[in-house]
Amino acid sequence: MSTAGEKASGSAASAPTMGSAPRASRRGRRDARRSLAGDLVVLSVVGVLLLAAFIAAGATLYTQFYSPSAFVVRYANLLADGDATRALAVPGVAVSSADLEAAGLPANASEDFLRASALGTLSDIRVVSETSTGDTVAVTLAYTAGGHEASTTFSVMQDGMIGIFPRWEFAQSPITVMDLTVNGSAEFAVNGFTVDKRQVSPDGAAADLSASIPLLVFSPGIYSVTVDTPTATSPGVAMLSDVPFTSVPVTVTATASEEFITLVQDKVDAFLEECTQQQVLQPTACPFGFELTDRIVTLPTWSIVQDPTVSLVADGAGWRIAESAAMAHIELRVRSLFDGSVSDVSVDVPFVVTGTIDILPDGTASILLG
Repeated sequence: MSTAGEKASGSAASAPTMGSAPRASRRGRRDARRSLAGDLVVLSVVGVLLLAAFIAAGATLYTQFYSPSAFVVRYANLLADGDATRALAVPGVAVSSADLEAAGLPANASEDFLRASALGTLSDIRVVSETSTGDTVAVTLAYTAGGHEASTTFSVMQDGMIGIFPRWEFAQSPITVMDLTVNGSAEFAVNGFTVDKRQVSPDGAAADLSASIPLLVFSPGIYSVTVDTPTATSPGVAMLSDVPFTSVPVTVTATASEEFITLVQDKVDAFLEECTQQQVLQPTACPFGFELTDRIVTLPTWSIVQDPTVSLVADGAGWRIAESAAMAHIELRVRSLFDGSVSDVSVDVPFVVTGTIDILPDGTASILLG
């Protein structure tokens, strides 16, 4: 009996174990579903974060490298770094004669100053604004050019795509024309880069040295024009190139150097001294003479009692001797045609010295007194 009871008791004990298996299975499935849902939520959050990071990275890339402002800043930084060659290669910068002519600018403007040696200092470049209007975008940059605060607005437009990002070009070239007139010298320098007018003039060696010369320069930039030769000097005349594709007139008038003035003074004095060696009433090619109706008894002798004071005025690439008063003196003996009497003549003869000076290609001066 006890054995049977023990068996019965054992059967009763095993029944609950068999009933709990389905419940455990259902709990496992619920736990698995909860775990999967949690994983999906985590994956969704991660996906959203990755998407946000991708969008943010794309926006950063666009702003820093592929936006209109980034395009213009990159161009300006090339100028600041003195890399004129790469700046000129930026899409939309280089211009043709037809482009210039269509804009009413000199089609034969010289490109000689689109080089690193003619660039001025450019720094503190920053974007002020970016405004879209139709197919173009206006980008305004502020900067410091040669110590001067300035700003320039550039017009850019899309030029295709680079992958998923837009590519840009200047809708209007950031080149400016400096319409330069230099008085008193055929040689001048722009930001230290020295040339002769005949090198950059469209007419070459036949150039009218008194005419203005159109020169292409980059914008933004500052360009200081100076003259520093043995015959002439000038302080720098600065041009701020802050408006693209326009013509800016610049005039530089040099001052004759003291050495040059002294040289011309010596030449004039020597010339007048040679004039006094002519024992005639009207020395040939000289600025003074004497009128006489009586008969000459002794040959006249001349002397200069007041030398002219030479003052030079810039005239094109050459110089003009400003009118300067002087005095010659003549002595001679004459016989009167009226009564035959003989008398001595001793007279001061005032005269005026003027003239022109051309600086020849070899650097010598050709002086012509009037």
